[in-house]
Amino acid sequence: MYPTNTLREKSTLFFHILWPILITQISYNLMTVIDTMMSGRAGTDDLAGVAVGSSLWMPVYTGLTGIMLAITPIVGQLIGNNKRSDVGRTVTQGFYLAILISLIVLAVGFFALQPVLGIMDLSTDVHTVATDYLHGLAIGIIPLFASAVLRNFFDAQGYTRVTMIILLLALPVNALLNYLLIFGNFGFPELGGAGAGYATAITYWFILGVSVFLTFQVKELRSHYLFVRWYKVSLQAWKEQLRIGVPMGLSTFFEASIFSVVTLLMGSLFDTNVIAAHQTALNFTTLMFMVPLSISIGMTIVVSYEVGARRMEHAKQYAILGVSSALVIIGILSLFLFIFREQISYLYTSDRTVVLLAMQFMLFAIMYQFSDAAQASLQGVLRGYKDVTVPFIIAFISYWIVGLPSGYLLARYTALEPYGFWVGITLGLTCAAIGFFLRLRFIQRKEKQAAV
Repeated sequence: MYPTNTLREKSTLFFHILWPILITQISYNLMTVIDTMMSGRAGTDDLAGVAVGSSLWMPVYTGLTGIMLAITPIVGQLIGNNKRSDVGRTVTQGFYLAILISLIVLAVGFFALQPVLGIMDLSTDVHTVATDYLHGLAIGIIPLFASAVLRNFFDAQGYTRVTMIILLLALPVNALLNYLLIFGNFGFPELGGAGAGYATAITYWFILGVSVFLTFQVKELRSHYLFVRWYKVSLQAWKEQLRIGVPMGLSTFFEASIFSVVTLLMGSLFDTNVIAAHQTALNFTTLMFMVPLSISIGMTIVVSYEVGARRMEHAKQYAILGVSSALVIIGILSLFLFIFREQISYLYTSDRTVVLLAMQFMLFAIMYQFSDAAQASLQGVLRGYKDVTVPFIIAFISYWIVGLPSGYLLARYTALEPYGFWVGITLGLTCAAIGFFLRLRFIQRKEKQAAV
């Protein structure tokens, strides 16, 4: 990271940081896309089972990795404030915390999984696939959260290409393992949709191993002495990370969980074909969302650096650049989705009934893309200011008080039926975007007055 003064310099630096983040996020999401596509080829029950398993896991995963995201603004502001000697200690404490959180997740999952699945009215085959998929995935929880700390450590210093390289190496590993374990090729057990969970878990261990290796290979990263200089557990450091990370994680959780809860509610209201079609549309539009999500992460990096250096006007300029870029790019992608929605649907399944339903879901998905892009990029800017508590409240109200209830009512009591859920999601995301915008204006005015 380095200071910039003109819009051209800012654009150059931001997109230099952004494109590796984008490739990284797409690669992460492509693992889920590959899981879903290959599971769909194994059968509709496998696709539905992986959909249910993913819907239970994704809000937990996104919420808890959101806590790890606190490393980015903390390290970014340390570097912006010329306190580089504190970076290694901060990241090491984050690593300890990630392992503790992983163990808690495993313990809770051991006792809660079957009761939660039992609440849903699933067929025996779908229930079995979902259970086995999550059992396989559990093997990779510890490396997943531990590597998230290292990824945010890399990103905070502008080394976004390091994470990109790791994920580009991991993606073919994941695809190969899926090919072997889902379909039982070359003598491996044929596990169906459950094989996707084991393949992803093994890939997470690969990602952690390469991440640790690269902390010793890159000169700038090596200077922080990670995994060489160890520190005692610091509850104070954990408190700082949790103070910033928990609201960030909960905000992410509330957004991700609304999609997951919708999938689970569909399982109780509609048939397997609807679940599979919903998952197909959701899976691809989530891949599109990686663009505004990447911009959000990039915003946190550049804004936290400028805030740490007390260059508030420059932080504001970055915010305008990031949000406008997110809206323009998602507009182009939405047009692509509209034109090619049928071809995209056939990538997931050959079942014509599921394809036709998925095409309808994709039309409704286009409705919320702009709100989703706006709220994601605005939230990334707010995180750069370490403003996380009020955005968390805004997210909770928008997604769970407005979005989910309105979606359920529309699906249950109107002719929209399953598509009503997606209209509710659109309402929730729009409320979040408006709330985050108003909060950012307040923070920027407050910082401007403090500087006078």
